[in-house]
Amino acid sequence: MIGAMRERVVAACDGASKGNPGPAGWAWVVSDDAATPARWEAGPLGRATNNVAELTALEQLLAATDPDVPLEVRMDSQYAMKAVTTWLPGWKRNGWKTSGGKPVANQELVVRIDELLDGRTVDFRYVPAHQVDGDPLNDFADRAASQAATVQEAAGSALGSPVPPPSQAPAAAAPRRKAAPRKSAAGGGSSSRTIKAKFPGRCLCGRSYAAGEPIAKNAQGWGHPECRTATEA
Repeated sequence: MIGAMRERVVAACDGASKGNPGPAGWAWVVSDDAATPARWEAGPLGRATNNVAELTALEQLLAATDPDVPLEVRMDSQYAMKAVTTWLPGWKRNGWKTSGGKPVANQELVVRIDELLDGRTVDFRYVPAHQVDGDPLNDFADRAASQAATVQEAAGSALGSPVPPPSQAPAAAAPRRKAAPRKSAAGGGSSSRTIKAKFPGRCLCGRSYAAGEPIAKNAQGWGHPECRTATEA
């Protein structure tokens, strides 16, 4: 457990899932000056949803910090934040059921977080994710969780791990190439389009076709699709 005789601990936590559900990971980071990452930890979850990863990150952070020291938690997950700040009291009163009477999703994690929050001072702060000038702690936790989800290996300052790599900017889309104009078939009047005849008629082969039958345009008008192919061969 991280312990320090301080007035307040500032931290961030985040989860990631590559596919939702898919390979998932969690991470938390603690700062000494409310901006610079000082201690951190990340871990794999195998295959899990993003919500499970987000809740696991919060659970791991709460378990790793001193409950006697006030804690500020920065998060970019609306689900995890609302789960513990808005919905949890009602779920608890209803016997861990939603207002609709259904069991709370990810109940084991929610109950564990409720136990870790009991008797301690925690201030939750929402921060937008993936911002150019966003919160540095959230950005660090996001990168650490993403790396853990990708490589499925534990990492952290206690393990001597290198800091997670910076997020890669999305590659610029390649310019779209204009399609080459379609060349008309021999004879200049044929088309590959096939439609249903609105009225009965007669094909160039001499046979008639009924309304509703598939027909195609050829050099001399409309007729059976196979006759169009024969004239173009």
